[in-house]
Amino acid sequence: MNVSIIGTTGYGGAELLRILKQHPEFKIKSIHSTKEDLPIWNEYPHLYEIIDKNLQGIDSVQIADQSDIVFLATPSGVSGKLAENFSGKNIKVIDLSGDLRIPAQAYLEWYKHAPANESLVEKAVYGLPEWHHDEIASAEIISNPGCYPTAALLSLAPVVKENLIKPDSIVVDAKSGVSGAGRALSRSTSYAEANENLRVYKVNQHQHTPEIEQQLMKWNSALKPITFTTHLLPITRGIMTTSYVQLTKDYTSSQILELYQSVYEKQPFIRIRPENSFPSVKEVAGSNFCDIGVHVDSRTGRLTIVSVIDNLMKGAAGQAVQNANIMSGLDESAGLGFVPLYP
Repeated sequence: MNVSIIGTTGYGGAELLRILKQHPEFKIKSIHSTKEDLPIWNEYPHLYEIIDKNLQGIDSVQIADQSDIVFLATPSGVSGKLAENFSGKNIKVIDLSGDLRIPAQAYLEWYKHAPANESLVEKAVYGLPEWHHDEIASAEIISNPGCYPTAALLSLAPVVKENLIKPDSIVVDAKSGVSGAGRALSRSTSYAEANENLRVYKVNQHQHTPEIEQQLMKWNSALKPITFTTHLLPITRGIMTTSYVQLTKDYTSSQILELYQSVYEKQPFIRIRPENSFPSVKEVAGSNFCDIGVHVDSRTGRLTIVSVIDNLMKGAAGQAVQNANIMSGLDESAGLGFVPLYP
């Protein structure tokens, strides 16, 4: 199957190249950017003599004629317009931006961009494979979840769906490496500012908040708005979310652990840690895994859930390829069997 990538010069696009270069079924037909006729290795020298393609301009008709799937690894505010250009053409679309994840009014409020066509947003399937496999399999357009929402939702889903927590008690403390901010230059992600530092940002204003709440409330309509706080870590890649929820009854850590193991036992990329074992970001780096650890504090009746992913893999490109596999009727883990990089 032929695939095309638009937005190849960003970190998400580069990660798609790394995955798709060795995918057993997908062939990279073309790569696209506003930087036309530039060899991709000029942007990413590590691809020299590995991928010899040049960046091309964006022609939706031509791309649709030559490829089965197009990945949109473009910024929010851009992807929605591109997705609309592919609507009605014989090609499946996977959008890695936030443009198709939430309704227009919420998008305008949180992203500060003009929203995508509402009918397109309604048509897009939210691509969280562990929970939406069947919808993804028949979808034409996928809205790939954000990196923070992926880690938060996968870790909260079992207790939310089973109604084991108080509806107004969710607090998510989230931390990400600097690659989550993309390649654009900024003071806060420069070496001198980020190195040996820990910074909180977008306090109660992060654009992923409504995306997390929207899905949680689909699982459990009784839930209330969450507290979601994000921090910038002085590392290149990785996300950790530590979620705190108040349990409705006296459960033990082993009981909660048994629930998580049962829910995710058939999911190839979810690893539930044994009791009193908690994951770190380096243990999933370069892979499509999401590792989760849980612990109940018997003194407070509060459950702590720790979740880690690689923001560029399970939080972006890896999950996008997982979705593409499902859409194409392939094994969802095809081309994603990366062992985490360590140390």
